[in-house]
Amino acid sequence: MRLSVLGLVAALTLLGGCTSATLDAADLGLAGVSGSSPQHYPVHGIDVSKYQRDVDWEAVRRGGVAFAFIKSTEGGDRVDSRFRENWDAARAAAVPRGAYHFFYHCRSGREQAKWFIANVPRDPQALPPVLDVEWTPDSPTCTRRPARDELVREMQDFLDLVEAHYGVRPILYIPIDVHRDRLVGAFPRYEFWLRAVKDHPTAVYEDRPFRFWQWTATGTVPGISGEVDRNAFSGTKEDWAKWLKARRPRSN
Repeated sequence: MRLSVLGLVAALTLLGGCTSATLDAADLGLAGVSGSSPQHYPVHGIDVSKYQRDVDWEAVRRGGVAFAFIKSTEGGDRVDSRFRENWDAARAAAVPRGAYHFFYHCRSGREQAKWFIANVPRDPQALPPVLDVEWTPDSPTCTRRPARDELVREMQDFLDLVEAHYGVRPILYIPIDVHRDRLVGAFPRYEFWLRAVKDHPTAVYEDRPFRFWQWTATGTVPGISGEVDRNAFSGTKEDWAKWLKARRPRSN
């Protein structure tokens, strides 16, 4: 019998130890942080790609970085040239890390999910996968801005396949314009990573809780030459430990 994607996700939840049954902060026992500035949040991390060049992950960890999201793939045929180097070195340095995929609006979500799965290992020490959805006005090959129904459908196809493979619900990275233009009220079951470099996310996103806040693109940390995105986890250090325990992917 041929299972649907959603049916496969449900089956894995029952049989494979999928950790995404609930993401609600209250159910996870998270206290949360109500501060309005990044300094009010005690757990901070970074996100990196090939543009950060050589990363000294031991120095990154010693500098207080608690987590990292690493660019892995883009569209259906591109892999970040530093992905495996960063992926392996961050784990060796004991920096919790997850992989993110940059969405391409001229390929199907299903095709892109298969590309991500082909290039990102299943690792029980990893953070949940991330789907990064942005508008691409400067792309040489695809500047489409799909209608809401199409965008949500293609994103959901990606999310379902990735969750079924890794056994953990992905996180959504959504900048202000994409959220405002297409995604207000969409994906209520998912955790969001929001970009707000001039204000707090609650001031610029309509009715959207967040798990991570990208608060600057011009940060600095030991171990990286030049600027790097800085991110805050929306909780206490105790919350971070609980969230990590609840959100580990399934191993092979």
